Amino acid sequence: MGNCFSDVAGGRAAVGGSAAAASAAAGNDAVDHFLKSRGLYGSQIELSFSATNMRDRDVLSKSDPMLVVYTKGRDGTLTEAFRTEVVLNSLNPTWIAKHTITFQFEVVQSLEFHAYDVDTQFHNMDVKSVEDARKLLINYSKDTMKHRMLKLEEQQFLGEASCVLSEVVTRPSRSLTLDLVYREDPMVSGNPRRCGQLIVHAEECISSKTTTEMILKCSNLEYKDLFSRSDPFLLISKIVEVGVPIPVCKTEVLKNDHHPVWKPVFLSIQQVGSKENPLMIECFNFSSSGKHDLIGKVQKSLADLEKLHSSGEGEHLFLPPTAGNNYQNKELKSQIFVEKFSQSSRHTFLDYLTGGCELNFMVAIDFTASNGNPRLPDSLHYVDPSGRLNAYQRAIIEVGEVLQFYDSDKRFPAWGFGARPIDGPVSHCFNLNGSNNHCEVDGVQGIMIAYTSALYNVSLAGPTLFGPVISNAALIASQSLANGGRKYFVLLIITVRMR
Repeated sequence: MGNCFSDVAGGRAAVGGSAAAASAAAGNDAVDHFLKSRGLYGSQIELSFSATNMRDRDVLSKSDPMLVVYTKGRDGTLTEAFRTEVVLNSLNPTWIAKHTITFQFEVVQSLEFHAYDVDTQFHNMDVKSVEDARKLLINYSKDTMKHRMLKLEEQQFLGEASCVLSEVVTRPSRSLTLDLVYREDPMVSGNPRRCGQLIVHAEECISSKTTTEMILKCSNLEYKDLFSRSDPFLLISKIVEVGVPIPVCKTEVLKNDHHPVWKPVFLSIQQVGSKENPLMIECFNFSSSGKHDLIGKVQKSLADLEKLHSSGEGEHLFLPPTAGNNYQNKELKSQIFVEKFSQSSRHTFLDYLTGGCELNFMVAIDFTASNGNPRLPDSLHYVDPSGRLNAYQRAIIEVGEVLQFYDSDKRFPAWGFGARPIDGPVSHCFNLNGSNNHCEVDGVQGIMIAYTSALYNVSLAGPTLFGPVISNAALIASQSLANGGRKYFVLLIITVRMR
């Protein structure tokens, strides 16, 4: 089994899977599994593409367009991710090939699209890149593949467009229309020429959102330890076509218990394949060495387990024959029972967006004297003439650029605290834009402008008190709720860490 800690208590905790995941620490594999199984992040998105009014680069016929998708890094570097097929003689193509990408809420996923007119002489070549061909294990040398694969530099460029994946998935229709633009000379600045439109559509790749919750218990487990009772836990695996079990869930370890009742386990249809797919449920006696003893096992599908729950009956565990013995599976007195079996539909983050839920971003900035004189380079508030961002500016950008796509009006409440405005007492919640009436600014750039302006219009003071800004944020959220709003409010408080 493995994956256990050296100490017994830690080892027991480490074995626990779905039940322990809800309270596990951030960064833990169990947390990742817990969140993914409930669709809270990492959704698979299928992107489809079409275009209208594209440039015609052919003389005797229409263009034969192909689309190339790139991911764009924070430094602006492009990495090719996908190519569509070539659509013959069309200025309004709808490509069949789809691009699957993992949507990550917490990341700004920049995409860039390049459209090409593929010359007739290349139509019998594979449009895939060399790297795609290598992944498909095509039995050619790299040099041969380069010769066979379509080279973009030999095709006529039709135009480009770019967006952030969040812009697509936050649209009610999950479709985004982009202008295709063309620059005669990419090195020369100026307004690019529009040459058609690209439509990007997103669909979530989920075959089923059904999740099963079960409470499993056993009775009359056999003794495996000489001087104490067993410490049992369950391992649930799905059986794939080749007969190999793939683990999908573990329970916690229960100490000295021969009639264990484990905490609820959650299994999604995605994890197990279908309700009829066979599952292997194995009961082990925990060992701190990682070599856990098999107490017994049983093979059942979710449909079978549902029937066990309905009947209230148990199923006997069995042990497979050991090497050198000819007897069949040994049926044990130990039984497994399904004490609870319920199914529910787990909504994903994208479901909430489609249903009209929004995220509203609010920010509060620490202007206490502990940040240092803003006019000196060692201050956390120092505004570098070279354009280098200080710590506060970086925090605003990093969080704001992610959340802004989920707020329809992009008007963000912004406050400061711990400073003395001109001709006034120390304030622990003042509007960052200097207004006496409203606290909102336009977009992330509006926060940046208001923050820089405030640095020249307040005197850093103290102490550090969060209460007033939290109260203001809570008031805005409660008013939205009272008015029937479907909004989730995020308050970012940026403050200095005391050493």
